[in-house]
Amino acid sequence: MEITLLALAVLFALIGLAGCILPGLPGPPLAWLGLLTVQFAIHAYSNTFLIITALITIIVAVFDFYLPIITARKYGATKQGIRGSIIGMVLGIFLTPIGMIAGLVIGAVVGDMMAGRTAAQSARSASGTVVGTLITIGIKLAWTVILCWFLFSRIFSHAFPHFSIFG
Repeated sequence: MEITLLALAVLFALIGLAGCILPGLPGPPLAWLGLLTVQFAIHAYSNTFLIITALITIIVAVFDFYLPIITARKYGATKQGIRGSIIGMVLGIFLTPIGMIAGLVIGAVVGDMMAGRTAAQSARSASGTVVGTLITIGIKLAWTVILCWFLFSRIFSHAFPHFSIFG
């Protein structure tokens, strides 16, 4: 059972890393779920550690939701522009990460222009959407890498108790 739980934890961590870039997958919460799974398997963490990492994960998830909207609004995006950016990014998934960013920009511009904005206004709001999205991707990726470090280091030290990474 322990090996199954640890394999599941690794799967959560890897999907969590992918979720930092792919829209719709909650990356940091999935990685944190991996920590919780490790806890059930080998009791590797204190309750305080799990609570603190859960709170940080919730904060990151809130930033992930609101920061792109806040920056898009700050740069003058309309609701249609924000919706267009989301649709464009989702459609761009199939064209690599560059396609996601291009889809985000095109969707934001088209949405804002449909709302009656000029091309210049639409381009400005699209840049705000991109800035917010890239910042949240960076924050999510940084936190998820930290969570993965905690997860993989505990699994590794459990599997190889006499081997120390730090000397």
